[in-house]
Amino acid sequence: MIQGTGSNVGKSVLVAGLARAFTRRGLSVQPFKPQNMSNNAAVTADGGEIGRAQALQARGAKVALSVHMNPVLLKPESDSGSQVIVQGKRFGTLRGAEFGRQKGTLIQYVMESFAEIESRADLVLVEGAGSPAEINLRSGDIANMGFAEAADVPVVLCGDIDRGGVIASLVGTHAVLEIGEVNRIKSFLINKFRGEPSLFDRGVTAIEEKTGWPCNGVVPWFAQVMDLPAEDALDLSESTCRGKLKVVVPVISRIANFDDLDPLRMEAEVSLEFVLPGEVLPADADVILLPGTKSTIGDLAFFRAQGWDIDLYGHVRRGGQVLGICGGYQMLGKVIADPEGIEGEAGTVEGLGLLDVETVLTAHKETTEKTGLHVPSGESVTGYEIHVGRTSGPDCERPFVDLRDHVDGATSKNGQISGCYMHGIFGSDAFRAAFLKGFGAVSQLGYEHRVERALDALADHLEQHLDLDALWEIARSRTLDN
Repeated sequence: MIQGTGSNVGKSVLVAGLARAFTRRGLSVQPFKPQNMSNNAAVTADGGEIGRAQALQARGAKVALSVHMNPVLLKPESDSGSQVIVQGKRFGTLRGAEFGRQKGTLIQYVMESFAEIESRADLVLVEGAGSPAEINLRSGDIANMGFAEAADVPVVLCGDIDRGGVIASLVGTHAVLEIGEVNRIKSFLINKFRGEPSLFDRGVTAIEEKTGWPCNGVVPWFAQVMDLPAEDALDLSESTCRGKLKVVVPVISRIANFDDLDPLRMEAEVSLEFVLPGEVLPADADVILLPGTKSTIGDLAFFRAQGWDIDLYGHVRRGGQVLGICGGYQMLGKVIADPEGIEGEAGTVEGLGLLDVETVLTAHKETTEKTGLHVPSGESVTGYEIHVGRTSGPDCERPFVDLRDHVDGATSKNGQISGCYMHGIFGSDAFRAAFLKGFGAVSQLGYEHRVERALDALADHLEQHLDLDALWEIARSRTLDN
């Protein structure tokens, strides 16, 4: 199990790279994360959902996605509440205190899923969440040491040197853990080192002396991490300013499945600009893209509170294009009705009114992989739907994609405004090339090849800087002990 001294220390990427490295060694590898918190989700073949990071890790291991890879997924809907997904399906919406009381009942699902994953693999790579040093959350824990003890799994602790204070974070974690938890940690590693790793030799020695844990390696900064799908919305603070086509994305408060944007970010002739709250949507945008959201009605209010609706209407008057995906598509319509109170209080709100459609939110959640054709260009698209609600109206007579069993999306009469429920469409090279061509830009990217190349490069990187043989022996020690 790879645990970290905090969030965003690189656990997800490390597990993805280790999955590819050990798979290349001929092992059957499966990723597992008992509890995740993210609005970036992936759809499994059996119609469930898991964290996007576990989807990347499964890709690293070259195995199909399973709901058992991430049995508990928390999808924040507000500052105090999250939708809880258990083994791929909606379990309910719980506030923080309510979730704390429910954790004890969720361990049974976590252990059931772990047993299923373990039965499929020579090696299971488990990712922790946050930090085991958050001892205020230790009671009923299923994310870190609580799971490690229940499953009797050895732990490797990861520290992030790039954020500073890595010695204190590792030694401090040692200081606050119980003795049994300290002994469960078999080694530590340092991640995201910039420069020559040997320059930190004295730091490694200091940590080893103060904790008694051996060092498994110092991993230098991996620049190609930008070619891998991001899970954390914190990664949306950096825009790319390269190409002739300017695509602007307002960063709404509950933005979801934002890896939809990764292929555009990688295109040489696209400038992808993320507009943060309080900033203005730029007047020189070619396309404004409204992304998915975990809370359509709440984020529509948030959108208006920034004054972005005024900016958007100005963009449309100037002839600019608008594309909405999933929740962004729902916002573009005339009305969003929530008669059952799916997102909070029951009621109806007025949409942005740029598409002649109306949405009714329903309890049923669509989570399916999709393949079809982009209607205007005729190019093939693959992706997935993950949403609640049904959208209908006159503009749906001009759908965005034809999914064979049904059509999805809508387009305004003048072709200026479009939307659809389908995520992942920009990962389809032919569609993306056709989309860019419509603005005079040329696609120069093979997206899937780029991700595969980055995973292989990451595996090479970890082979060079970590002792993978020692990690394998740590994993094997659990089997030998049992």
